[in-house]
Amino acid sequence: MITTWQEQLPHGIELSCRAAGERGRPVLMFLHGFPEGAFVWDELLEHFSRPENGGYRCVAPNLRGYEHSSAPAEVSAYRVKFLMQDLAALIAVETGSAQGTLACLVAHDWGGAIAWNMANQLPQLCQRLAIINSPHPGTFLRELKSNPKQQAASAYMNFLIREDAESLLAEDDYRRLWEFFTNMGAGPEQFGWLTDAVKARYRKVWDQGLRGGCNYYRASPLRPPSAQDPAAAQIELPMSMLTISMPTLVIWALGDIALPPELIEGLDDYIPDLTLIPVAKATHWIVHEDPALVIGSLQAFLA
Repeated sequence: MITTWQEQLPHGIELSCRAAGERGRPVLMFLHGFPEGAFVWDELLEHFSRPENGGYRCVAPNLRGYEHSSAPAEVSAYRVKFLMQDLAALIAVETGSAQGTLACLVAHDWGGAIAWNMANQLPQLCQRLAIINSPHPGTFLRELKSNPKQQAASAYMNFLIREDAESLLAEDDYRRLWEFFTNMGAGPEQFGWLTDAVKARYRKVWDQGLRGGCNYYRASPLRPPSAQDPAAAQIELPMSMLTISMPTLVIWALGDIALPPELIEGLDDYIPDLTLIPVAKATHWIVHEDPALVIGSLQAFLA
């Protein structure tokens, strides 16, 4: 059974959370992306909380800016260092100790961007890392700088940083947000998951406001260069900020048109203990499209 609550963190941020499984068990934490919410993980929370599947305590927060979590107005509040602060505090609550460690951090899209940084900068907080279609900062920066294909695929980021992005996204019953799902390279047979019931759940999240989600893009320079903004072209990251020492699973849907397969080339340069699972017939929304594959891959990785 999934429970929901508001977690007040010591530094003043409140996160709305979803969880399944008993406190005191090893903890799996699941981080969503844009334009999603914690509810997208419900099937995985229920699966991995069952005794026969590990009996984990499974927790999925709505990241700051989403649903009923705190949504600071300042763009600077969405820098990765502050997002990591939220999660470090939540991990301490869920593990019962400031030195507590997750059994695994599981993340998709923007959640993955935070998770990559946590695995590099706060490796003591998680034993394993599982990433689903979220580019490693090293390969993403490489492709944004040098590959016109990736620059074109990520052009939507420069739309999302516009000051009027939220109002445009909300127009016509969120028409542009629905297109984030339907224009990601899937054929009609892959839209079966986007039911009226699922749409209602998304509307419930989006109705709380879209500015927080857009602020993630505004706060990050990892986006395509433009005539007005050098963005990724001005960034240099040392190898020390890119290496991941823990066992890492990467599930990569090859039909993701926003994040092409070139992004998984060279991952082993940064991650010595890498398990890479490319999935041919899936898109960026693989958690919705094929939850059984995601669950099976994660179950094998945890075992």
